[in-house]
Amino acid sequence: MTASPELGTPQLASPDLLRSVFRQHAAGVAVITAQGENPVGFTATSLNSVAAEPPLISFGVGASSSSWPIIARAEHIGVHILGEHQHDLAATFARSGADRFGPATSWRAGPEGVPVLDGVLAWLVCRIINRVPAGDHRIVIAEAVVGDPVGAGRPLLYHQGRFNALRD
Repeated sequence: MTASPELGTPQLASPDLLRSVFRQHAAGVAVITAQGENPVGFTATSLNSVAAEPPLISFGVGASSSSWPIIARAEHIGVHILGEHQHDLAATFARSGADRFGPATSWRAGPEGVPVLDGVLAWLVCRIINRVPAGDHRIVIAEAVVGDPVGAGRPLLYHQGRFNALRD
């Protein structure tokens, strides 16, 4: 049996500690969209499958984000799984003040009027069923209504503060 490497010095919980720990966690990259007076959207790495029956998903959104006021009132949202070829799209939707639905973004009005992004690996339109306060964020729980899982390519990942491709 080999010896275990020594653990580092424990740190008290803080926002910086949480960010540092989760930089070690590779996560899939999604874009969440909704339609208000204008379309809104943001890059999310907190997307989770919650249940298969009924088909539920969840994600976190900052209560101070520019998208939250629309998400807070929306009945439906779009969930888009990004491919490794979509680094720029992920960065656009992650950047504060970016023209997310400008000429560089190919999208259309989908079911329930939700903005649906073109060229993604998969997408869902979901009906929001709950919004749960969680610190400076809200956790949104939504039920899938319609979607398409057949985009081509491999998933985009987020790790160590960067967008990455999946490696074999």
